[in-house]
Amino acid sequence: MEIQQALKLTIHKKWPSSPKKTPKDSEPITTTATSKLKWKKIFFHTKPKPKIQTPPEEFLCPVSRSLMSDPVIVSSGHSFERSSVEACKNLNFAPQLPDGTTPDFSTLIPNLALKSAILKWCHTTHTPPPLPHNNLVQQTSISPDTPNTNLVQTSISPDIVPTEDKLSDRDPILDSLDEKPPSSNLRRHAETDVPIRPTHLYTSSEESIATTSASTPPFQLATRPSCCYYSSPSSSEIEPAATPEEEEIMEKLKSPTQNIIEEALLSLRKLTRMREETRVQLCTPRILSALRSLVMSKHVNVQVNALASVVNLSLEKSNKVKIVRSGMVPPLIEVLKFGSPEAQEHCAGALFSLSLEDDNKTAIGVLGGLGPLLQMLRVESERTRHDSALALYHLSLVQSNRSKMVKLGSVPVLLSMVKLGHMTGRVLLILGNLGSGSDGRAAMLDAGVVEYLVGLLSGPDSATGSVRESCVAVMYALSHGGLRFKAVAKAAGLVEVLQKVEKVGSERARHKVRKILEMMRAKEVEEEDVDWEELLDSGLGCRTWGRLGGGLDESSANSAEF
Repeated sequence: MEIQQALKLTIHKKWPSSPKKTPKDSEPITTTATSKLKWKKIFFHTKPKPKIQTPPEEFLCPVSRSLMSDPVIVSSGHSFERSSVEACKNLNFAPQLPDGTTPDFSTLIPNLALKSAILKWCHTTHTPPPLPHNNLVQQTSISPDTPNTNLVQTSISPDIVPTEDKLSDRDPILDSLDEKPPSSNLRRHAETDVPIRPTHLYTSSEESIATTSASTPPFQLATRPSCCYYSSPSSSEIEPAATPEEEEIMEKLKSPTQNIIEEALLSLRKLTRMREETRVQLCTPRILSALRSLVMSKHVNVQVNALASVVNLSLEKSNKVKIVRSGMVPPLIEVLKFGSPEAQEHCAGALFSLSLEDDNKTAIGVLGGLGPLLQMLRVESERTRHDSALALYHLSLVQSNRSKMVKLGSVPVLLSMVKLGHMTGRVLLILGNLGSGSDGRAAMLDAGVVEYLVGLLSGPDSATGSVRESCVAVMYALSHGGLRFKAVAKAAGLVEVLQKVEKVGSERARHKVRKILEMMRAKEVEEEDVDWEELLDSGLGCRTWGRLGGGLDESSANSAEF
């Protein structure tokens, strides 16, 4: 007992028990403690409200007013969601844009830069990326009695009910799918269908330019569960087995050593130089994708050999559209602007070769190839100038490209080349194409083309038959400009010159001359009351008369007839 008491005394001395504080005796909470508690409550109990970011206007489809998942550029230069364009085409409906213009849906070109910018904006602002409207085209199969405007607005609404949900109420195949558990459905698709590919992988064929008609997805793809959806491969993805030559070249192109890459490019350039079947076999998505990156190489030898290989591949007609759809045109334009003279020479040749295909003409113009080609008309390399002129001639056969060239100021540039005697025949052919449009005719009349060509026809250079025919072709295109052309032509003495050409020119030239003279004599009675001097002195009056007296529309003949 004594030992226990001694232990208790020792413990009490070492740890004396403190008296319990009553609530009244407790220390008051200071202001500092209160603020700390508030901060703790704010930190642990409040959630930051997400800020709703408004997407930029250029990221929205003009029709659906939603973020574009697959933006495409149409022939008129506007960007739309691909599914919106396909829906409008199925409905035979042309929407009117806020600026009052109507887009042209004849050609679709993937806008990869805009697509990348949209995805980057979504990642930066933590906005869910836009989902593709897989069933939007199917939604347009409705009664023709409904007005088109309402159809487009309702069918492209982002809150639309998926097609498979509507079909499941009446489709026996979907009913049979719903009766089974999801796992069995997925197992059945996995055993019978093509394996599902991850959505984040991209191939060069996914960057291809869309054709004007959309392919309808197979029925089994339209009725499968949404978790099993995948994009069906396009025809460009279904390629034959790779040849040993392709495998060997691709193996070397993947090498990190520059010498091995140059060796592969030299081999590809040699193989595609002479043999047509080899050009077809080696124009595959893998090789085009590799060449697309090597075209932008900083090593001159690599860049030049890659460009030469592209030129050789483009010589085959079946490869021309495939090369443009692989996304090769933007790198070519970039090198045409800033590359070495040898690289620019190959770029001009490639664009000329690609422009021979009608399906590529609008695409090259929309992607910005006209301006650099016009600049190449002034370089020192004769081959670059000639290929650029030929490319511009073929591209100017399309009305949208003609309008772009006029806006780029091509008429004064081309006229100055004719005056200097540089590629006179080819430049006159381009001017003849530009003269088939009203804007081109106005620009050429403003630049004094009629006066100079009259002097050229009456001079010694007119002895060349091709130059004479080209001048007559340009005059024939300008003769559809109405009273303004007649005023300028009479003042320049065109009638007398044409009468001389009619005697010594070729049959085609004489035929055009007779057409021009007939058009100038057609309204002589109406023109008797016109004061030509006053009309010529007044630029505004000339333009007004030209608009009122315009003969034919944009479809008038051009120099291609020669």
